[in-house]
Amino acid sequence: MPCFRFSFATSMPYEYPFKTCVQCGQAPHNPSSDTSHPPAFQGSPSNHSGIILISCSDRTLLIMAWLVPVGIWAVSELFGFGRGDSAPNPTYAEIEARRWAERERDRAIRDLDSMRVEVAQLTQSMQSMQSRTLRFQQEAMSAAAAAQQKNQQEMRAMFDAVRAADAAHFAAESAARVATEESKKKAQEAEAERQRTLAAFEKAQKATEASKLDAERLQRAAEEEKKKAAEAVAESEAVRKVAENNVREAAAAKEDAERRLKDGIQPVLTPTPQEILAAQAKIQYQENLFHFAVAGRAGGGKSSLVNAFRGMSNRAAGSARTGVIETTLTMGRYSDPDERCQHVWYDLPGAGTIRIPDWQYFNAQGLYVFDCIVVLFDNRFTQTDIAILRNCRRFKIPTYIVRSKADQHISNIVREMGYESDDENADRSQQATLYMAAREQLVNETRHNVKANLAEASLPDQKVYIVSSSCLRAVAKGNQPSKVIDEIQLLNDLYTEAQARRVRQSGGVSA
Repeated sequence: MPCFRFSFATSMPYEYPFKTCVQCGQAPHNPSSDTSHPPAFQGSPSNHSGIILISCSDRTLLIMAWLVPVGIWAVSELFGFGRGDSAPNPTYAEIEARRWAERERDRAIRDLDSMRVEVAQLTQSMQSMQSRTLRFQQEAMSAAAAAQQKNQQEMRAMFDAVRAADAAHFAAESAARVATEESKKKAQEAEAERQRTLAAFEKAQKATEASKLDAERLQRAAEEEKKKAAEAVAESEAVRKVAENNVREAAAAKEDAERRLKDGIQPVLTPTPQEILAAQAKIQYQENLFHFAVAGRAGGGKSSLVNAFRGMSNRAAGSARTGVIETTLTMGRYSDPDERCQHVWYDLPGAGTIRIPDWQYFNAQGLYVFDCIVVLFDNRFTQTDIAILRNCRRFKIPTYIVRSKADQHISNIVREMGYESDDENADRSQQATLYMAAREQLVNETRHNVKANLAEASLPDQKVYIVSSSCLRAVAKGNQPSKVIDEIQLLNDLYTEAQARRVRQSGGVSA
């Protein structure tokens, strides 16, 4: 806080309120013997002159204390008291003037004593106000900057008032030398200045109260923000608990699903309406067509069977791609070459691969939107085939169990019987006999194996069609091959199924 220096001299004894050095805070000292500090006021009757170091916050009170000796000195100088050059034989007018001056001096002294009491009261009031101001500043640190700015403005105003009072003081001295009336006029001006100083003090007090109100308002706002922050923390804690609960439930569900899969229990997945519409859009489903899907494990000959149903060879243009390894990685859609047949054949990717686990095959391929599903297997009837049949039964989709590559399986059985097809001297009748025996063995073993697997899976028994792609292709083209097993019956049953669906649709439309 900036400080200001004021100097004055007086010839009158006066009791000053300062008991210690205002610069260093030490005990009173003799100004004649100690030159390291400005002289302190001790209240002795001797003359004093010195420098007072004051802070801006006390300048109002010190101005009032400073005016007391100045006033006394002014009256003494005006009327010549204390001078040693007075005339030895004063006139009557001079005596009357001196008496009048003494009365005025006594009245001035009484007024100054009253002013000193008022200054003391103002000092105590100012000290009390300062303590309250400090307490308010500690309670509202956020408003300290604004209050400090206002205090600086007030200090500048008080400093201006001090300068004005100082100017008035010197003007009063000059006027006192000229005339008493002029001195009274300057005294009135000094009183007016004092009133303005008091008004400035009251204004500062009101500003302090306003600062206190601002601090309280800011404190209330801070408490409100704290309350909102606590509510936000509580809300976030509730959200966190809900999220943790969801995570625990998901983890428990995952563990349960993994345990069930480990125990061989496959989950039942029901497609949503959106998934059904998406699957229909994927296969380009049309109500006026009959959609056949050929499904099964990888490497079972699905692509060759699709080509045989359409009467096409594996190398014909527009045929499904075939190969030793699994070549169908995406679903293939193939229309029937005969435009009169409103059939569409679908070659699906094989199940039991890393890409598609067995229990996800049915839903992953969208088999629930097809009109008929041909379940194809080659060597063994597996759990993948059981899963497809069980899901088809759940969705009421007609199914046909087909074992492919019958010609290869019969040839293998004939070789196991000891017949070599490369033997040129072999008896053809023996060949025919062995062929029929091998054919019957294949049919019986296949149907017995499928029946046992269906019974074990609690599924009803159904016919198993044993075919070879070459014979099926010839039948589809209208030929009559000699080594037919179930090819003709399979095509008749499939076409009958498609015709029955058209009849049901027609009946539903007419109804």
